[in-house]
Amino acid sequence: MVQVIDAPAHKRLHVVAGRFNRQFAADVAHHVGVGLTEANVATFANGEVHCRYDDSIRGGDVFIVQGHGADECGSVNDALMEQLIMVDAARRASAKRITVVCPFYGYARQDRKSEGREPITARLIADMFEVAGAKRMVSIDLHSGQIQGFFSHPVDHLTAMPVLAGWLETLGEDLVVVSPDSGRVKNAERYAKRLHAGLAIVYKRRIKGEKNAVEAQAVVGEVVGRTCVLIDDMIDTAGTMCAAANQLHEEGAARVLAAATHGVLSGPAIDRIKNSVIEKLVITDTLPLPPEKQIDKIEVLSVAPIVANAIRAVFDDNSVSEIFDGDNLS
Repeated sequence: MVQVIDAPAHKRLHVVAGRFNRQFAADVAHHVGVGLTEANVATFANGEVHCRYDDSIRGGDVFIVQGHGADECGSVNDALMEQLIMVDAARRASAKRITVVCPFYGYARQDRKSEGREPITARLIADMFEVAGAKRMVSIDLHSGQIQGFFSHPVDHLTAMPVLAGWLETLGEDLVVVSPDSGRVKNAERYAKRLHAGLAIVYKRRIKGEKNAVEAQAVVGEVVGRTCVLIDDMIDTAGTMCAAANQLHEEGAARVLAAATHGVLSGPAIDRIKNSVIEKLVITDTLPLPPEKQIDKIEVLSVAPIVANAIRAVFDDNSVSEIFDGDNLS
């Protein structure tokens, strides 16, 4: 006779934080309703990274939160390597499922070959996470939706739209959502549809031979005397956003504001925003905003509750898209 051992299912959820944007991870864990599982990440004298989990994570559902952005802890490459090491440690500690939570996905703009002899680094990052042991990824407003196809495991592509649209609704009825270039039109259309607002597009031209240099040339759409809000997934050096804002101002817009999910804000970004016609820039906390970049023109909104809801849905094996009524899939 075959003896059957019937053991009750016991699921355990662990939220783990790296050293980059740790406050965001703590906020996510708070909204999930758990404490942070300590990974004890440290750097040796020669620069190598080490971690060791305090508690047993055997058989647990482990969510490792780390944004891929530079801060006082190091570069984007340091953030990536640190998260990969935490994934490997969790796999070797017999975690049942490991989910990498990348509120901002590093190297997302290198998602294709635009010229010969170039890498597709966004795919490389996906391959590294899967080799390390990740079985799922959660991210917010990927620069390109095709990045989801770089993973052979599930990807939960979240959107900051509920948070940013909530702020946009306070700007009044005579609102125009503006795409800062032709490549972001679909994203602007989603916001315009949700807000029942107008839509406009700024046509831009990149200056050949100069990185992060753009020139706005024309506006398609009615903007005269109206409140215009530029929408993008990220703002890096702010060249595109500020050039588009100046063009809208010249075309007669009454107010020019901007909103972006990811505030990379590298290089000359802060000075450009200070000196631009942009009245207010709203970003989210997917990346930390250091004190030297905190200016009156910039407001930060939190998407930690959105990530927490997604983590809880994944843990409970519920639909993530239902959180957004399918808006994250459009």
